[in-house]
Amino acid sequence: MTAVAPKLPKRRVEFVNMAKGIPHGVLFLVAGAGIVTLARAMTFSFLAIKLQQAFGLGPAMIGFLLGLGPLIGALVGPFVGSLSDRTGRKAALTFVLITLALATVALGLAETIFVFCLAQCVAAVAISIYGPISRALMSDLCDEPARLKYFSWRYMASNIGWAIGPLLGIAAGVVSTPLFLTAAAVYATLALFLQLLHLPSSVCTDDGSSSKAAQLLASVTAAVRDRRLLYFIAGGTLLIAVHGQWSATLAPYLADNVAGGVEIFAYLVSINGVVVLSCNPFARRFIERRGALSALVTGCILLLISQVGFLVSTGLLGFATSMVIFTAGEILVVPSEYMLVDGISSAQSRGSYFGAHSISSIGSFFGPTLGGATLGMLGGPAMFLLFAGFAAAGALFFAAGARTPPPKSRTGKCVASECEKFVSPAPRVAWSPPKSPAPAVQCTNERVSCLHRSLQSDARPEALGPC
Repeated sequence: MTAVAPKLPKRRVEFVNMAKGIPHGVLFLVAGAGIVTLARAMTFSFLAIKLQQAFGLGPAMIGFLLGLGPLIGALVGPFVGSLSDRTGRKAALTFVLITLALATVALGLAETIFVFCLAQCVAAVAISIYGPISRALMSDLCDEPARLKYFSWRYMASNIGWAIGPLLGIAAGVVSTPLFLTAAAVYATLALFLQLLHLPSSVCTDDGSSSKAAQLLASVTAAVRDRRLLYFIAGGTLLIAVHGQWSATLAPYLADNVAGGVEIFAYLVSINGVVVLSCNPFARRFIERRGALSALVTGCILLLISQVGFLVSTGLLGFATSMVIFTAGEILVVPSEYMLVDGISSAQSRGSYFGAHSISSIGSFFGPTLGGATLGMLGGPAMFLLFAGFAAAGALFFAAGARTPPPKSRTGKCVASECEKFVSPAPRVAWSPPKSPAPAVQCTNERVSCLHRSLQSDARPEALGPC
């Protein structure tokens, strides 16, 4: 008598089937985003406290030192992204994780201000580079229609890490040496698992006629020459200035101008985390239905409304409502922005484009700087109006980038991504001459064939018929 295997519940079977269809590399990157953020949040969130208590630094010097590393990371990001196109993203990501592990060990063991600040800068640069390379690798591993879903998962995993990490840091002892060593072990373990993971090659092959340095410079130059990307970088910088470091400006305003402001701020932090985790699936569906550009503009409008709400609020109810609106705008803007950058890049230039786009992280520096200066000189209303203006201007930059034609090659022909347009769920850029009908086709998995045909003809890609 043969034993009959028990049947799995229907919901469990559906979950197993869904998990089988997800590339293992994508699952690793989603989980890795949450784990890296968790380790980062339980250590780096308290660096300012250690700089103040252990080394006796003032607020101005602390702000400069904590901002120096991410600023360097934003500047070297385009070159590292282009390098990942040449060496492969798996190797680049492994190197970044190992560097981050070594820098975190140095942070935990540092006894002088010089060693501590040097290690902090190296770690901050590694973190700044980790994001764009991992996003480019995720785009390499998954089909175009599924990228929005996986980008949303990655964003949600990161927010889970931010929600749990600081609590673990407080429970284990703020800025204690064992905490830094534990985080370093986490980074090293992720690097080891990444090496054991089988991933398809993402190396951009060439004929070897030019040097590595010349190829790297050419990749960065090609990305920067794309005016669409420049518009997206400008818009992303303004939006990150609004939502990237919101606590740095809202906290002092509440503490100095609102009764019970410190308690209100604590509630707002919790509200932000709850809304991100609960509403992220709804945001993803909204982006799938409306397209990335429409969703991003909607998010910018919500950010603008939230700043006006902060301006007129006087108690917990008003600030809580404004924070819900603010967070809804944030979870629409972040994944939509990544999809737009992905939409104008090719497989060969994806690392360069995401690396160049990482320059927009400088918004995390001048946002709190300008906001804090405005708060000190002109007061809270002026600061909130400044951020509202940033949100509106960011939407205009992205809209302008979406309407900009792709750059032309040296032969005068446009790049292959010109035959792709903004559609749902994976928006792409389309451009056609004024007063001409918009292209009605969408390129999917035949982009190479489309490019080959466009290079053999003087006609524009959209005039060649279906790709």
